[in-house]
Amino acid sequence: MTQDPKRYTITAALPYTNGPVHIGHLSGVYVPADIYARFQRLLGKDVLFVCGSDEHGVPITIKAKKEGVTPQQIVDKYHAIIKQSFNDFGISFDNYSRTSAKVHHDTASSFFKKLYKDGKFIEETNAQLYDPEAQQYLADRFVVGTCPKCNYEESYGDQCENCGTSHNATDLINPKSAITGAKPTLKETKHWFLPLDQYEPFLKEWILKEHKKDWKTNVYGQCKSWIDDGLRPRAVTRDLDWGIPVPVDGAEGKVLYVWFDAPIGYISATKEWATKNNTNWEPYWKDKDTKLLHFIGKDNIVFHCIIFPSMLKAEGSYVLPDNVPANEFLNLEGNKISTSKNWAVWLHEYLEDFPNQQDVLRYVLTANAPETKDNDFTWADFQARNNNELVAVFGNFINRVVVLTHKYYNGVVPNPSTFESIDEEVINELKNYPQVIESSIERYRFREAQGELMNVARLGNKYLAEQEPWKTVKTDTERTKTVMYIALQIASALATLSEPFLPFTSNSLKNMLCHAELDSASNWNDISTKKELLPVGHTINTAELLFSKIEDSQIQAQLDKLAESKKANEIMNATLDPQKDTIQFEDFTKLDMRVGTILEAEKMPKTKKLLVLKVDTGIDIRTIVSGIAESFTPEEVIGKQVTVLVNLAPRKLRGVESQGMILMTETPEGKLVFVNPDTAGVKNGGAIN
Repeated sequence: MTQDPKRYTITAALPYTNGPVHIGHLSGVYVPADIYARFQRLLGKDVLFVCGSDEHGVPITIKAKKEGVTPQQIVDKYHAIIKQSFNDFGISFDNYSRTSAKVHHDTASSFFKKLYKDGKFIEETNAQLYDPEAQQYLADRFVVGTCPKCNYEESYGDQCENCGTSHNATDLINPKSAITGAKPTLKETKHWFLPLDQYEPFLKEWILKEHKKDWKTNVYGQCKSWIDDGLRPRAVTRDLDWGIPVPVDGAEGKVLYVWFDAPIGYISATKEWATKNNTNWEPYWKDKDTKLLHFIGKDNIVFHCIIFPSMLKAEGSYVLPDNVPANEFLNLEGNKISTSKNWAVWLHEYLEDFPNQQDVLRYVLTANAPETKDNDFTWADFQARNNNELVAVFGNFINRVVVLTHKYYNGVVPNPSTFESIDEEVINELKNYPQVIESSIERYRFREAQGELMNVARLGNKYLAEQEPWKTVKTDTERTKTVMYIALQIASALATLSEPFLPFTSNSLKNMLCHAELDSASNWNDISTKKELLPVGHTINTAELLFSKIEDSQIQAQLDKLAESKKANEIMNATLDPQKDTIQFEDFTKLDMRVGTILEAEKMPKTKKLLVLKVDTGIDIRTIVSGIAESFTPEEVIGKQVTVLVNLAPRKLRGVESQGMILMTETPEGKLVFVNPDTAGVKNGGAIN
């Protein structure tokens, strides 16, 4: 790759359309990819940024079965949600496509046929896992079992989410069908394999030698581990009825493996974009002066660094990725984000709950990005970063500059007088920031780069605090003009430098400073090279708040939402107590259960759980101590008909003899309820048989 490529092809991992996008996706893939694409555009580079919905994965068919709809209905629903969410959030894709599109089916089929014609596949008939109850082969996520590498008991058939290892379904220990729960059998079927072992020499040269220093440590390390363990042929077809049909004779009932099909989605998205824009797609994938970059999460490293490059190498006419800057995972409030458990902050819901605050989430996710290790998102940190950094630092500086410019000069950039040494130092420091930020971005250190952006705002705040123009305006008007002029140059620089990270803020700030009215709006390099960004005599608009304080009540609402999700998940996954030891009929007949009515009730002193009840059992009135005080007040239970076990041996509780037991059970929510017989017309003492 040349140091100055002619064009950039930037891809972001295709999201599965079995659910909406959440903050883990954003932090790991889409925000860093968007920062990089926006930055390169600011430099005037030819950038193509593509993505699309991945619509052929097994999780989609599982989702469809659960909801009783077709896979097409599932993908249509979530494709619309995801695409709109990305658009509203400001992810600047040049094209967002989908793998159910005809252009993708045609592209993937042609790619397969080219490799098939060139003899790049191995055709094998071997035994695959088969569910005899569902009468289908168990590909990928239709089967779960114990991971052969880390012993995680809920590993999928294609990948372990615990350790990230990719494997075949037949590698699982104690596999079971995710459809019926049945133990699968082995049944022979024919498939086509990409012989990855034949590409080991190429991968060792390309990754382990060429990219040892410029790829992230986690990416290089995972690739090296895979290669060192020895690569094996990988099936590129599956026995499924949802996906792209294998386009060769003798492949009826088979589709392309989703991880063969999905990355080709980047190519088909490019073709779709080129058709819409009446241009040629091929230079973005086949010209050696193109820099190809894949932004992904760590669970996709093997597919983008080993399998897809091997596919491209086998095809022969495509460029290889220059870098694959994968991130680690983002957790939520100390727990792993989980779509199935609804433990997530969903993008479309965030946009509803925090309207016009897209940049706050972008900022927090970048500031806490899991670039080298898993990180944790908390709502408390979200609030603190907004209030203490965006509002108190960035927003405060801009507001002071714009308000004071209107107060002193009616919004007109003043003509500075003599520059003092402090002024020269600040201007020189400002001119260095584009290069500093650029260096971090080009090394995919977006957290570091955004930190430097905030240092520009801190530079401005420090300069104003030290020079105190609100004081000098009364004693030295010329000095005040110089200070405000420099502060306005810093504000203008922030409008440009913030664009990759905070695009909505950048746009608002540019409107406030009337950048569009300048003969040439400043670009990235102007900050370092131009004498001034806002010329003397230029008029700016009045101040608007760029950020607003986030209140405790807003954060509590989000925490309550998570608490509800956690409770609902616990209820859904609650396990019933196992059956107790078998008893004989004679044992059951010894139980004497009667209908009774609670006549009196009072709280037992110095206890939390116990109520002392007087119960009319029909045969007598007796005292029963019951541990229900946390669920009922004494007033609530008086007069209730209940089921009483009357021949239970008496037992003293806190000095009070309890002469029986009230029968209770728990709802799924954990609330105690009485086990009431159908007692219409039944008097106290009526036996329950």
